[in-house]
Amino acid sequence: MPTIASKEVRLKSRPIGLPKASDFDLATVQIAEPGPGEVQVKNLYMTVDPYMRGRMYDRPSYVPPFQIGEPLQGGAIGQVTASNDPKFVVGDLVNSMFGWREAYVAPASALQKVETHGLPPQAFLGVVGMPGMTAYVGLLKIAALKAGDVVFVSAAAGAVGAIVCQIAKIKGCTVIGSAGGAEKIAYLKEIGVDHAIDYKAVPNLTAALMEAAPTGIDVYFENVGGEHLEAAITAARPFARFALCGMISQYNETGEPKGPSNIIQAVGKRIRMEGFIVSDSADMQPAFVKDMADWIGSGQLKYRETIDDGVENAPGAFVKLFSGENIGKMLVKLS
Repeated sequence: MPTIASKEVRLKSRPIGLPKASDFDLATVQIAEPGPGEVQVKNLYMTVDPYMRGRMYDRPSYVPPFQIGEPLQGGAIGQVTASNDPKFVVGDLVNSMFGWREAYVAPASALQKVETHGLPPQAFLGVVGMPGMTAYVGLLKIAALKAGDVVFVSAAAGAVGAIVCQIAKIKGCTVIGSAGGAEKIAYLKEIGVDHAIDYKAVPNLTAALMEAAPTGIDVYFENVGGEHLEAAITAARPFARFALCGMISQYNETGEPKGPSNIIQAVGKRIRMEGFIVSDSADMQPAFVKDMADWIGSGQLKYRETIDDGVENAPGAFVKLFSGENIGKMLVKLS
């Protein structure tokens, strides 16, 4: 197969505060035929995720920072267009970390073949991909969910939060979800959340949470930080468990981040707070895939996607994560 042209998004400068269009470059490169042990792929969908903001800083973390002038990386589902490795044939669907580009050549060892089980390919970037797995691990392992728990979820209409809410309901829990805006609140009610709080509309988030959970919460799934964490600490019952997944309110902070002023309550209440990275729990993948397939197939679990078109619009899709314009998984469809 001849070389093919591919557009890719590169990091031009390290963002200060909220990323802007000038922090990214769009380039066109030629993708060669695959060499021995390599596979050529055209991407169908790519994901944008909040954790990518951390990789735009030049600082040590659990994953290396993005490099200036290099294409960004992230989850993508693509289709094999040429293969020089016996494990892959033309037409295979593959999962990779070579997002932010239309096509690529990579070692076969860097790709994972996707069996769709009747689901659309892009679902493996969302509900049965990393966000879904994050919800599953955080709720069932880190927060040690038990039937009858009262569960509070921030960013509850997002890719992770909406799955957390539904797994908690499946497991027999009362669920309180926080999100911003009437459309997201309607979505939370649609997926069975018992109490939906529009944090943009209430005068005091802590008071709203206490009204929804007058006897307190047992589990908090943390996606936002700031006043959400403070409210959860106030509402926590003794021995509550907090799964710290993310704190998106601080990702673009240029000043002093707002922290919970009531953290001392964590001592007397014996709250257990644990941060986690989903890749540390890869052993749960088989159980996760089986459970999600069963729950989706039975109609117990639903999912939403927000999809923008074109790799050139990926930076704008990424910024939407911080302005709250997406419901469910934010994806970019590639040509």
